[in-house]
Amino acid sequence: MNRQLRLAASLFLLLVLVCGPGLSSATAAAGSAPAKAAPTSPAPGVQAAETLSQITGIAISPLLGVGAVGAYRYLHTPEKERASLSWYANPMFWIPALLVVGVCMAKDTLGTVLPTSLKKPLDVLELFENKASGLVATGAVVPMAMEVFKAVAPPGASLFPTGSEFPMAAMDLSWMGNLLMVPLALLVYASVWVVSHTIHVLILISPFSTVDAALKSFRAAMLATVAGTHWINPNLGALWAGLIALICIFLAGWAFRLAVFGHVFAWDLLTFRHRRFTPDSSENWAFAGSGLSSVAVRTYGRVVRSESGLVFKHRPFLVLGERSTTVPAGRHEIGRGLIHPELLRVDGENSTCVLNFPPRFKGGEAALAAACDVSGVRDIGLRAALTWVKSALGFGSATAH
Repeated sequence: MNRQLRLAASLFLLLVLVCGPGLSSATAAAGSAPAKAAPTSPAPGVQAAETLSQITGIAISPLLGVGAVGAYRYLHTPEKERASLSWYANPMFWIPALLVVGVCMAKDTLGTVLPTSLKKPLDVLELFENKASGLVATGAVVPMAMEVFKAVAPPGASLFPTGSEFPMAAMDLSWMGNLLMVPLALLVYASVWVVSHTIHVLILISPFSTVDAALKSFRAAMLATVAGTHWINPNLGALWAGLIALICIFLAGWAFRLAVFGHVFAWDLLTFRHRRFTPDSSENWAFAGSGLSSVAVRTYGRVVRSESGLVFKHRPFLVLGERSTTVPAGRHEIGRGLIHPELLRVDGENSTCVLNFPPRFKGGEAALAAACDVSGVRDIGLRAALTWVKSALGFGSATAH
């Protein structure tokens, strides 16, 4: 938490340093500019404020954001200058992008009346569409950030008057601003996108269409507030977008774990991976559960059987240094769920989820129990309820091992 607090404070300071001058420059320009002044490039502070709002909006809904920004720039650029626009302002991109967004909106509109069996597969496809469009939109964030300092040092500009004897007279140092803005833009984009992406994961695991509609409406409302505040005043929009980014930085770790969880589960279910998967005899992938108290819930890693027992190994954000946590000793069993199995720590009549295994392990509970060297397998959750009903009706046994 202290690390996140320091990161958030640093981001806030950068936002003040970069966007703050926009307020004073915009105010000064409004009070002192001639009535027929020639059009000039916006001050770097104003440009930074506009860019921050655009990047935040794109992160909330990548395909809609990039498509809308591209269409706006294309339509508001003189025809002779359109050839120099970035790739996302090309009609060959933003027209199909907005059409796909329209199809998704139509699906959401009909989602309240469609049966869950038809809607959920479409939600799975939209989950992967959001991932793909998020990666594509990253390519638009970097040029947007680099445009901020074009007003400071456009191509061919010099730092000193013509005829200066300084050897650096013709040197363009706008790269120093880009060195600051590009990492900041990517940090804001990544933090906001990963938190926004969890909405798709929550929709996927939610069994109620009304909850799905509420989550979609919330995301649309957040996008509307970013666009609305920017329309009222670019600096107000930058302040609101910066506040959203700060909140998302604190939620980034939780959101990243949930996003990975949703991606793995969705891919396993979509590809029916359990039909061609066999658990390994000593090492298998799993998500940390509440019973592994020293590791955040839904952390993705590998459970390994060692001489000292079961060890859970994981890398924070999947790429940082590997960490190992020993699974607490006790009586353990594999829980056979309707969608995926779990590793349970059993204490009398009570049980606690230690690890969640992906859906690919469904049907391989016995092999998984042997790999983890645990005592047995039991039905859990909805599957246990169905087993009990079948037993009560005389169609099966009450307990499965």
